[in-house]
Amino acid sequence: MKQTRRNFFTGILGITCAPFLYSFGYKRKKQPAIAQKKILPKALKKGATIGLIAPGYSFSSSTLKLAKKGLKQMGYKTYHTKRISKSHGYFSNTDEERAADINELFANEDVDAILCIRGGYGCTRIMHLIDYDVIRKNPKALIGFSDVTALLNGIHKRTGLICFHGPVGKTINDVYSKKAFKDLLENKSSVHRITNTTLSEDLRTNPEYNRYTINPGNASGELVGGSLTLINALIGTPDEIDFTNKIVCIEDVGEAPYRIDRMLTQLIHGDSFKNASGIIFGVCAGCDRPSAPDTFTLKEVLMNRLKPLGIPSVYGMSFGHVDQNFTFPIGTMAQIDTTKMVIELQEAWVS
Repeated sequence: MKQTRRNFFTGILGITCAPFLYSFGYKRKKQPAIAQKKILPKALKKGATIGLIAPGYSFSSSTLKLAKKGLKQMGYKTYHTKRISKSHGYFSNTDEERAADINELFANEDVDAILCIRGGYGCTRIMHLIDYDVIRKNPKALIGFSDVTALLNGIHKRTGLICFHGPVGKTINDVYSKKAFKDLLENKSSVHRITNTTLSEDLRTNPEYNRYTINPGNASGELVGGSLTLINALIGTPDEIDFTNKIVCIEDVGEAPYRIDRMLTQLIHGDSFKNASGIIFGVCAGCDRPSAPDTFTLKEVLMNRLKPLGIPSVYGMSFGHVDQNFTFPIGTMAQIDTTKMVIELQEAWVS
C-alpha cells in the first residue's frame, strides 16, 4: 500500500511539475557522449575576428568598449550579436538567448574565436541548452575564466575541443595578459613554457600573491579546472570533472578561508580529486585573512588540506581574478615543476 501511494504521488508531482520545469528551460534533452578524441581550434592570425559573448552576468557599455579597444590594439576585429546587451535581471539575457549566442557564434564561419566579455554567475544554467554538435563541427577557441569555468570544462568534456582559461574582455587590457594570450593562441607548436609575471613591489608584500610550494615534485597530465566555486558547482552534473591523472588548476575570489576549506574538503572526499597528478593554485584574491585564534590564513588552509595528499602542489601562479592573467589550454597535456613554478605544454593546443 505504501509503495502504491508513493508511486501515485511521484506520478502526480512529475505531471504537475513538468510544465513548470520546462518553462525554465529544463527540457529533456539527451546529453552528448563524453568525447574520446581531442579537437584543436585554429590558431589566431592578425586580423582574426573575435566573437564576444556574455554567458553570465550583464555588463556596462563601457566594459564592451574597453574589450573592443583592447582586442583592436592586439590586431583583432570584433563581432557580437544584439543579444549580449539585453539585460535580464542580473544576467546579460535570458538563458535561452545566452545559449543561442554561443551556438550562433560557433556556427558563424566568419568568427575565428570566442571571448567572454566577463564572468559572473549564469553559465551552469545554460549547459543543457548548448548545441555540442555545432561546436564539434565548428571548432574554435573559447576563452574566459571565473564562471566560464563551467563552459571550458563542460565543452571540452562533451566535444573534445581544447578551450582556454584566460582573460575576459573586461580584463584583457593588461600588458602581460595580452602577451600571454597572443603567445599561446597564435603559436602553432607542441611545446610552450608558461611562466609567472614579475610582481610589483606592493604585490610582493601581499600574502595572497605569495608564491610557495605546497608539495614539491613534477607532475604530468591534462590541464583542467578554473574557479574552485564552479569546479564544485559541477559536482553531480553531467559536466563534473574527473580529476584522475589530471593537473588541476584552481583559483577563486572573495571567499573566506573557511569556505575554501569547505570546498577543498568536498573535493578531497569525492571520487577522483585525490587521484590528481598535480595541483596548481593561481592567486585567490580577497581570500586571505590575518592569522588569529578564531580563523586560519589562506596558506594555513591550503597546507592543511593539500599537504597530506602528497600530490605535487603549488600556490601563486599568475592566473585568477587578478590583472596579470596568463592563458592556458583546458584538456592539453602539460608538466608542472612545483619548485621552479613552470608549466610546460607537451602537445599541440591549436592547429
